[in-house]
Amino acid sequence: MQARSVAEVGTGTGVSGLWLLRGMQDDGVLTSVDLEAEHQRLARETFSEAGYAPQRFRLIAGSGLDVMARLTDAGYDLVFLDGDKAEYGEYLEQAVRLVRPGGLIVFDNALWHDRVADPSQRDPETAAIRDVVQRVATDDRLRSVLVPLGDGLLVAQLLP
Repeated sequence: MQARSVAEVGTGTGVSGLWLLRGMQDDGVLTSVDLEAEHQRLARETFSEAGYAPQRFRLIAGSGLDVMARLTDAGYDLVFLDGDKAEYGEYLEQAVRLVRPGGLIVFDNALWHDRVADPSQRDPETAAIRDVVQRVATDDRLRSVLVPLGDGLLVAQLLP
């Protein structure tokens, strides 16, 4: 998709960010948000060891929702969400605001260890993921697909 600007919530150790950087334009910038300073330290090491210059990534410490609220409207080609599962519904609204028309919103763990399809599973994380899958599927602003690889990816394109 020729992405130049990608936002990620849930830096972890930088593995997903590394793949996002690899798929971006050479001048693209990844903005990655995580509460844990140690995660960001590890991600910085991962990106640097892979040969990415510091200007290619921006690591922001903080709550995903707090930071997303301060990011630029329609400023991102792709928003990748792998943070607090209970906040997935709120992430969706922020991501729709952040992604440009034609851009992608991607939720990791959309199958959540096969719990999402099991109606007897009612813990807060499973319920939140189940809700966001339903909301994305019925949102007229979005075209979506659920990719059943690994623990599942929910991919939605913001329609122009």
